[in-house]
Amino acid sequence: MLPRGFRNCNPLNIRRSKDQWKGLAEVQTDRAFCQFKSLEYGWRAAFHLLTRTYYHKYRLYTIRGIVSRWAPEADHNDTAAYIANVSKLTGIGPDEPLGIPSESPARWMMLGAAMAVQENGTNVFDYFAMLRGWEMRDER
Repeated sequence: MLPRGFRNCNPLNIRRSKDQWKGLAEVQTDRAFCQFKSLEYGWRAAFHLLTRTYYHKYRLYTIRGIVSRWAPEADHNDTAAYIANVSKLTGIGPDEPLGIPSESPARWMMLGAAMAVQENGTNVFDYFAMLRGWEMRDER
């Protein structure tokens, strides 16, 4: 059976909120996490959050900064382990700036892929859907 994040086409397990994401499934049966029509839309939302909200709005530029907000200890996460694993998978130091998303897209896509591995416990997923989601991230 696929992990929850991939069953929901939501590889980073974005929590349900008042946000009306593009590509949300018409029926939302998961009480905690968004469900998308396709993985592309789930990745689109993830990259939109990471690059628009976390980078531009919150001014978070490092794995430590992003993950500390994404998976805080206050929500019963092992944030330190999450940071260490994402850093190891990407090869990017936890306090090393990721760069501007438009100038360093590979680093942001690696961040997303590593976070999906952490969230779902597997590195077996559709990387082409991830790339298409990256391309869609700025669509309204």
